[in-house]
Amino acid sequence: MRAASTLSQTLAIFFALLTALANALALTTQHIASTRKVDHSSTWQLTLFLLRQPLWLLGWVALVGSLVFQALALHFGPMSEVQPLLVSELIIALLLRRLWIHQRIRRLAWLSAGLTVIGLSVFLFASSPSGPAHVPGTSSWVVPVLLCVGVTMALVLFARSGSPSRRAGLFAAATGVAWALEATFIKATTDTISSSGFVGALAHWPLYAFIVGGVVGLLCEQAALHVGPLKVSQPFIVIVDPIVSVALGVWLYSEKLRSGAVHLGIAGLGFLAMGVGVVALTQSAPSTMKAEIHRL
Repeated sequence: MRAASTLSQTLAIFFALLTALANALALTTQHIASTRKVDHSSTWQLTLFLLRQPLWLLGWVALVGSLVFQALALHFGPMSEVQPLLVSELIIALLLRRLWIHQRIRRLAWLSAGLTVIGLSVFLFASSPSGPAHVPGTSSWVVPVLLCVGVTMALVLFARSGSPSRRAGLFAAATGVAWALEATFIKATTDTISSSGFVGALAHWPLYAFIVGGVVGLLCEQAALHVGPLKVSQPFIVIVDPIVSVALGVWLYSEKLRSGAVHLGIAGLGFLAMGVGVVALTQSAPSTMKAEIHRL
């Protein structure tokens, strides 16, 4: 039994890291493809151009892969462990910038990446998330779903006015909440498919909640990226998502964190350090995908 639990945890970590890798690859490839110096006078011409770009298409393959990997990670492990691990996407993206695009990365960015990794490791080690094979009943979803939907709607409404940075931050916070809720739908859909099959899943609500949640998350994310700077929206998304995910994992799936004031205090400090690292990393990383734009 213990061996099976260890194997499940190992698989969850493995697939979570593959998710982060796929997300970083998708971001890098699609950004490079969409910002090449080619003159297109219309959106239609740009779309046709992108459809002929292998890198852009590779980005979509990576996005599909990230969804599959995340579903597998959430199937094998608790949300409280899987979702925080997705923060490693930022570090992987930084490595891709250096090794693939050959950008010169500032020393502060590497130090921030190191702080992020240390903070994440401390949080996971101190909190030691675990989850029993608990499948929440339909009625258990009502309150957390309504709460997340209400918070997301409120953030979107507040984001309709204000400075670009304020709007980007609010849309990004809404995105973090939406993606955390979407993770619960992914987990529920994966569990439904494993018990009822792909055809059987069509008769259950998690599949449709997963589709709607994904659309809402994408819309919020695109709004966050469009209205303000990436250095504002990215840290909000990356930090809010795991916070809400841990709360939903404990609430819905009865996941457990290591009890005791000492362990929880250390876990909190680890998460704080991770948050500081994320903010510093997003501020110090290169702002474009062009090579040699930063000096050490």
